[in-house]
Amino acid sequence: MSRAPAAARPALFVDKDGTLVVDVPYNADPKRLEWQPAAPQALAAVARAGLAIVVVSNQAGLALGRFTSAEFERLRRAVAERLQAEAGVMLTDFVFCPHAPGADGAPVCGCRKPEPGLLIDAAERHGLDLAASWMVGDTLDDVEAGRRAGCRAILYDSGGETVWRPGPMRTPHARYQDWDEVAHHVLAQRPGAPA
Repeated sequence: MSRAPAAARPALFVDKDGTLVVDVPYNADPKRLEWQPAAPQALAAVARAGLAIVVVSNQAGLALGRFTSAEFERLRRAVAERLQAEAGVMLTDFVFCPHAPGADGAPVCGCRKPEPGLLIDAAERHGLDLAASWMVGDTLDDVEAGRRAGCRAILYDSGGETVWRPGPMRTPHARYQDWDEVAHHVLAQRPGAPA
């Protein structure tokens, strides 16, 4: 007797620098990690509602030689361990693009946001429902990556976006400066959530 496949799970895809943590350019030192205010608690609330939590991050510093793979792996591990210890959040994954952009700033690969490759690969690997998922990031490249992957997108407006290049795929579904509001919005949009 065969079993029916499990229903795909929704996810909250979260950019790292400027969204989950305060942006320190090219940082790979776990001691310099500082959460954005209320970010771990907001992720915990969303995770308790059944969403997978996946960090998705461009890390051009690898290609540019600003830090090594081993140094970045220590940082990835520190993010996951601190989220679990401080907020009870178990990351489903932490995926990243190790490539630098081209000379014009555009991606030269399918994984560097605003390309949607990181989200699509994580969804396939973990059985995630992109149409029921959200992407949260501090730039319109994050918004575009989420929308191109089929997610809804929230701009966490912490000052990371400086270019403001418009476009239909770069228009967020919501825009907040506070992680509590991000979590409230995502949870209010869940099927069966009280009106």
